Formats: sequence, C-alpha cells, structure tokens
Amino acid sequence: MTTAYLAADGLDAQLREELVRRDAVIAVEHGRLLITEGPAVHAAWAANIWHDCIEWPVASIGTAAKSLRDLQRNWAMYAPLHHRRAALIQERLPHVSAKPVIFPAAAPTAPLGAWTLLAPDRLLAAARCSSPFANGEVELVEDKVGPPSRAYLKLWEALVRLRRWPQPGERCLDLGASPGGWTWVLAKLGAGVVAIDKAPLDPRVAAMPGVEWRGESAFALEPASIGPVDWLFSDVICYPARLLRLVERWRATGQVKNFVCTIKFQGETDHETAEAFAALPGAEVLHLHNNKHELTFMLVTAA
Repeated sequence: MTTAYLAADGLDAQLREELVRRDAVIAVEHGRLLITEGPAVHAAWAANIWHDCIEWPVASIGTAAKSLRDLQRNWAMYAPLHHRRAALIQERLPHVSAKPVIFPAAAPTAPLGAWTLLAPDRLLAAARCSSPFANGEVELVEDKVGPPSRAYLKLWEALVRLRRWPQPGERCLDLGASPGGWTWVLAKLGAGVVAIDKAPLDPRVAAMPGVEWRGESAFALEPASIGPVDWLFSDVICYPARLLRLVERWRATGQVKNFVCTIKFQGETDHETAEAFAALPGAEVLHLHNNKHELTFMLVTAA
C-alpha cells in the first residue's frame, strides 16, 4: 500500500518532521509530494493525502489519459516535473470546475483524484484523496472592501471545509479579535459576537449589528462572565501550549458547542502540542491553504 502526502508550499519540512514522528518511512520525495509505503497516518501539515496510490507505466499521453479516465472521472494534476507532458494528459481528461468559492458555501462532495508523472513514462495516481480541492488549495472570492484585515480568509476557508457556519441568532465568542476580521465574518452571517481583545476593533466592525467588544485579555476572561456560546473562535497570537490550556478550560465548562482556533507557531514547530489538540475527542487539526506557519483546530458538535 502506497500513500502520498502533499505539503503546502514552503512547508515541506514541517510535513516531513510530522511523518517521521509517526514512523512513516518516506520512500520518494517528488517536489512537495512525500511518498511512503504503508497505510495513511494523520498528517495535519499535508495539504492533501493521496490514499491507496497506484503506479504504472504509460507509453503515451493518450494511454495515460485513458488509464485515469478508466479509474474515475475527476482528476487534479500535480506536476513539479514533466509539466508540459502532464498538461497534455490533463487536457484529455474531463474538465473539473475550479471556480473560486463564494462564501458562504460548502466544500464540494464529488470525489477528486490526484495524479503526477514521476517520469515521462511513469504515472502515480490516487482515486481517493483527503481534500475535495485540487492540491488542497481553496481559492476564495475575496472581499477587498469590508474586512479590516486578510485574516478573514482563514475563517472563511475553515467554515467552507466544515460545511457549517454560525447561523443568524447564534452566539459567538471571538478571542483576540482586533482589528476584527473574524468578527466581521461572524456578524455578516447574522450571528451575535462578543469580541475580546485589549485593542479596539476597527470602528466599522464595532458598529456592525450584534457586535459587542470587551477590552479584556482572552486569557484572563472568566467563562462565567460570558455564559453559553454556540461557537468559540480564536486567532489570538500565543504559544500553542497556552492556547491548549485555554481551550481545555473552556471545554471543561460545557458552555461551548463548537471551536475553531488557529494554532500559531513561533520558531520551531511544536508537534507535541499539535498532537495533543488532535487527540481531543472529535477534533480535527489541519493546515489551511490560507494558513502560514500555523494550523487550525476545529471541534464541532453534530449538526
């Protein structure tokens, strides 16, 4: 059994370190694609995981395209080498719509396979992948007027991947909110937002209906002073271990239904704490296309 892990651009080292920690032996490195022998392991730093890969010789562009079509309809190409030949093969495959996502929208559900040319006459493909997006890259139609910062793109992407987002009337807590990019997203959805940050919100965000700003520290905030919330969001800058303690504190109250938090790394990657987040029951930890040297922790209750 062969499994391949595609690293996000510039984050090969983080993925490689994570796979080594999980005793996955990397047999081949093909650009950002790390190919291993054995079943898939959890890999938060993988933009896409290729399951049950098949490798076979291809004598021509036509036979390569036919072989892929015989497996399934929808394919995404990854071509760090032999790009021109790979592009000619992709042209012979059914078109897959790759229009940018207009938020709010759920991630696609149709299967999307991935393939690459290891050599001009050697193809590696996986009909089943972890991401419904080509190479794990979520392109969004941006709002360049409303939000006060580009941080909103991370939250949009997280909610697209969850296929869920706050509904009108739900109550949200946004920790480390200033200048208000995430609060802007939540208020636009019609949710009520308690925004916590010692720094003030952008005045345009502060004036949005349903927004309440409290000039306090996210870490000193007493859960009892907030009460039950449907969603807890955090894009606060802190060490991962401190964020984990904060999340565990709020989980212990039983007052939060859903969590979406950015785990930010300063200096070396704290894989141990990332694994502790992933070990929480029902949790998902992943690298978003709009993340940098950071991961996103998501824990949601059943809809």
